Amino acid sequence: MNYKEVISNLKDLVYKWDNIKEICDYIILAAVLWDSSDIHIEPLTSYVRLRYRLDWELREILEYQNFLHSWVIARFKIMSDLKIDESRVPQDWRISTTIEWKSLDLRVSTLPTVHWEKIVMRIVDKSKQIPSLNTLWIEGNNFTLLEKAISLPNGIILTSGPTWSGKSTTLYSVLTNLNKIWVNIMTLEDPVENQVDWINQSQVKPDIWYSFANGLRTALRQDPDIIMVWEMRDKETVDIAVEASLTWHLVLSTIHTNSASETITRVLNMWVQPFLIPASFNIIIAQRLVRKLCSCKKKIGLKDVWPQTLANIKNAISLTSKTELENRVWDKLKNPFFYEPVGCDLCGWDWYKWRVWLYEVLEITPGVKEMILSGASAFSINRQAIKDWMISLEQDGIMKALNWLTSLEEVYRVAKSQKG
Repeated sequence: MNYKEVISNLKDLVYKWDNIKEICDYIILAAVLWDSSDIHIEPLTSYVRLRYRLDWELREILEYQNFLHSWVIARFKIMSDLKIDESRVPQDWRISTTIEWKSLDLRVSTLPTVHWEKIVMRIVDKSKQIPSLNTLWIEGNNFTLLEKAISLPNGIILTSGPTWSGKSTTLYSVLTNLNKIWVNIMTLEDPVENQVDWINQSQVKPDIWYSFANGLRTALRQDPDIIMVWEMRDKETVDIAVEASLTWHLVLSTIHTNSASETITRVLNMWVQPFLIPASFNIIIAQRLVRKLCSCKKKIGLKDVWPQTLANIKNAISLTSKTELENRVWDKLKNPFFYEPVGCDLCGWDWYKWRVWLYEVLEITPGVKEMILSGASAFSINRQAIKDWMISLEQDGIMKALNWLTSLEEVYRVAKSQKG
């Protein structure tokens, strides 16, 4: 069955108020067949809403009556070993299963609301192969800087971005590239999303005081060459990571910030001394995922682009190094045109199919180092980094739009230019 047939069957079961087990199975099956990343089951005033997240957007699938919700919640709690009789506090765990020959982890989270419990399930496909660095759309100077950073024996490589921006995929791709028989690689993860041969992966458990900071201290006693810390959440973890990078270890991690330059101010706000950042950080990566245009796209010229968008493009391109433009899009800029979505049966009339990464890679150049030591703002650091040939998220998005991978509308939805 395809996902449309499954959803049709699901609607029939909900209408008949019958077989809760089958209803729950179909909720998961439809999401997997539709390649969704999250399942949202939300109790509202007069009904319950089921939505799937597909390529970052939530799509409403169906509605059902409130009295069914307690049974649905109970079924999913049983599947994920949660307490059925506890609805006053949030709970979370996971379901491991196999659907359509795919090995899946469903990260289940419940949350009490004013109506009843909301449940969200994040779908992690463990059967997917980790992509190589060459397939992540890291291009031009960005790829050169990343290759240089991972070739160094020590330092910190930090990736930033919102949830589901592909940070963990980037780190796993880097680890796969570095994974050699003569290298000791250790990871501290929450949770372990992909199990990789030859890498020592450890699941942190904060409820029994096995935190990232405690795990990192122990990992440093295990003679590692490379350490991946899932997230820099607190000052203690950052301090130990900086110390590890200064004592001949390569450290990879993630952090939640909006841009590479804001990552620097976030680290400084964790009371890391400014002089330690140039000494310990190799590069800082900010990234986003934008939806990729389906093959039904149609060509548009500059005259069809909104005036404000055109002004933003001209401003962003004027800040980009000419060398980078010559390498990647100079010929296209002589007679530029873009594509916009149309809709067809292949993409389900949603205009887009799959996703593409946008990257900005900030190197600690002498100019950026001077800015950090002088206490400059994130905006000033960003402008200096662009002067030193950093390609911003907006610029990388424009270049990918010029290469007909995505639309300008999608670029400016995800990677808006910074104000200032």
